[in-house]
Parts: sequence; structure tokens; C-alpha cells
Amino acid sequence: MADQSSQNASAPIAMNGMETNGNSSANANKRKASSELDSGRQQRLALGDDAEGLDQTTERTTDGQDEEDAVGGAAWPGAPLSKNHLKRLKKQQLYETFKEDRKLKRKDKRHDRQARKRAERDAAVAAAQAAGIDPATVLVPKEAWKSRPVPIAFIIDCDFEEYMRDPEIVSLSSQVVRSYSQNRRAKYQAHLYISSFKGKLKTRFETVLKNTHHNWKNVWVTDADFTGAAALARKTLTGSSAGEVIDIIKPSESGSSSLVRDEADSTPEAETEDADVDQSVVYLSSESPYTLERLEAGTTYVIGGLVDRNREKGLCYKRAKEHNVRTAKLPIGEYMAMQSRYVLTTNQVVEIMAKWLECGDWGKAFLDIVPKRKGGTLKTQGEGDGEGEGEGNEGADQAVEEAAGEGERSAAESVADASESVSAP
Repeated sequence: MADQSSQNASAPIAMNGMETNGNSSANANKRKASSELDSGRQQRLALGDDAEGLDQTTERTTDGQDEEDAVGGAAWPGAPLSKNHLKRLKKQQLYETFKEDRKLKRKDKRHDRQARKRAERDAAVAAAQAAGIDPATVLVPKEAWKSRPVPIAFIIDCDFEEYMRDPEIVSLSSQVVRSYSQNRRAKYQAHLYISSFKGKLKTRFETVLKNTHHNWKNVWVTDADFTGAAALARKTLTGSSAGEVIDIIKPSESGSSSLVRDEADSTPEAETEDADVDQSVVYLSSESPYTLERLEAGTTYVIGGLVDRNREKGLCYKRAKEHNVRTAKLPIGEYMAMQSRYVLTTNQVVEIMAKWLECGDWGKAFLDIVPKRKGGTLKTQGEGDGEGEGEGNEGADQAVEEAAGEGERSAAESVADASESVSAP
């Protein structure tokens, strides 16, 4: 009995001890959280954040990623900044700090290029005079740019925001700007449509890019999906403003299709032969069993505005099948031997097709547009097939940076220069 009483008497003591340890642990956790919060505030102060933004912080998730990434950018007040978010803040601060310097560098580069061209022209004139030749015969006048629309439409389908991270949406905005600039400066201009223009992409154009797209010529921007944009394009391509039907886009005299089925492909659908398939629309996808041999008048070509670093597979092909439209891939594997993957950005696809409208040669179009860093070379006649065109999976920031400020000061080029701001982090 004494032992039992002793045990019963000691029980409350043990429970009190557990409560004491629990309270100590809770207090320790509170002190640790408070210390981390103070540390986060000090880091933000070091980055130059204002007082109002001190509580707009993000918290780490259990898997080590930022809560901002996990919940689509939402900030949790009262939590410490993560390392990744601090890096992004610092990167943004550096970008804003050197923004004016970049403008001056672009201006100096443009002036240097103009001075180099003048020097080359003067040297050619001097050499002609020394040889007793009329200088006018050695100076080839630059052909003045003029609008030459053709009855072909390009649609950039931007309805993939849910699959992209914020930096990838920035890259997509770069690609859209570059697509417009290159199509407008091309010898022949396709009718350009931007579909599913909404969400973060639209917000970026309205804020960071200061509504530059409102000044674009002969471009239709809509929040409808690509089928809605295709309906608008169909009206344009059958109207009086469709443009000139140049020889290479005229229908084949033999009546052959512009899409060729890959016999080695095991895909069972013979989609081009189905009566209910929309024959006026072709959605470009590397998963398609058909290869695009040529562009045809009256046809709308849809390009997936997707930048996902090749995480998602077959999204464009699946989307096309859901909407019952034809699909095709560019014949890059038939013409080019690549040292890297067969992946093209959205703006590169637009440039390649615009180049084909000018020269009618896929090989030349690929060779001129595919970046040299990819190590692409033309295949010899009869060399084997390769994979098709990608779905715009790589970011185009580098392409925009290289293109910004290039060329004469035309209206289209001003857009290319303005696209430098698209590369903001």
C-alpha cells in the first residue's frame, strides 16, 4: 500500500515535469521564430526594402521550396524571407539599378553600328572613284520596307499559364514581342494573332511593358482561346484584306496535301482525312505524325506559347486533338543535324515560317534562324529523318537581348528595342 501511495504521489510530479518540459520547448520555438523573423527583417533592410514591405514575406514549405512558388506567389505576412526570394529581390534591385546604363549601351551600340556602315560606304565609294567606276554602281540601295501581307495567319496560343513558373511567363512575353517584331520586318507578313491573352502575361504587358502592344500594327490580341482567334483569322483570310497569294503558297496543282504522314509513326489517327476535322487550322506540335511540307494560302498555323523547360510532354498535340484540328511538325529533323535537342522557341518558329515565305527553302530558313550555339548543320540529300519541331520550351531572353536595338530605326525595330525591358527578372 505504501508503495502504491508513493507511486500515486509521484504521478502528479511526473506530469508536472512533462508540462514544464513542453512549455520550455514551446518557449524555445517561439524564441527561435522571433529570432528568424528579426533576421529576415534585417536582411530586407540590407536590401533596401521600405518599411511598408517589411511584413510582406514568404515562408519555406516543408519540401524546401518557397511558399511563394507553392501557392502562386502569395506572401504570408510575419514569416521570414527564404534564400531564393532574397536572391530574386536582389536580382530585381540590380536590374533596376543598371536600367539606364543598359539604355546608354544600346544607344552607343547603335551609333557605332551606324558609324561602321558609313565608313564601309565611304571606303567603297573611294575605291570606285580610284578605279574610275561610277560610285552609284557599287552602292546597292536598301529596299524600302513596305507592308506585303499574305493570306496566312499565325496564332500564338498563350493558354498554358498553369504549366509555367513566373520566370517562364517573362520569357514568353519576350517571345511574343520578338515574334511581332520579326513578322512585321519580314518580306511577307502573315496575319498575327495572340490568343488567351490574360492572367500574368496580360498584366506584364500592361505594367512592365507599358501597353506597348497597343501600338502594334496588324496584330489581333484576344482573350479567347485559339479556336476563337482562328474564327477571326478565317474572316480576315477570306476578306479583301487577306493579302497577296504569292506563288509558293498557292495550292498544289496535283491537289496533294501540304501535310505528309510519317509512315514510321504508329499513331493510328488519320486526322487529315476526317470530314469533321477543321482543315483551315494546323496546330504545330512535335508529337504530330504529320510533317509540314509547305505553307498554304488560307490556312491558320497555331504555335503553342509554352515555356516549360521540357517538363510537360504532348500538351500542344493533346490540345489540338481535343479541338479537332489538324496537326503537323516542322521538318527540322529532315533538314538539320543538331548537336542539341530539336527544340525551338515560339518566336523562332514564327521567324522560320516567315523566312520560308521569303525563300521557299526550309533548309535555308532553319540555317538562318536556328541559333548557332545549337550547332545545327544542314543534312546531305537522303540523310535520315529526325525529330520534329519543339513546342517553344526554351526561354527567349537571350534572343531578345541579342536582338534589342539591332537594325535601322524603323517602327518595328523600336518594338524590338523596347523588348529589352522584357528581360527583367
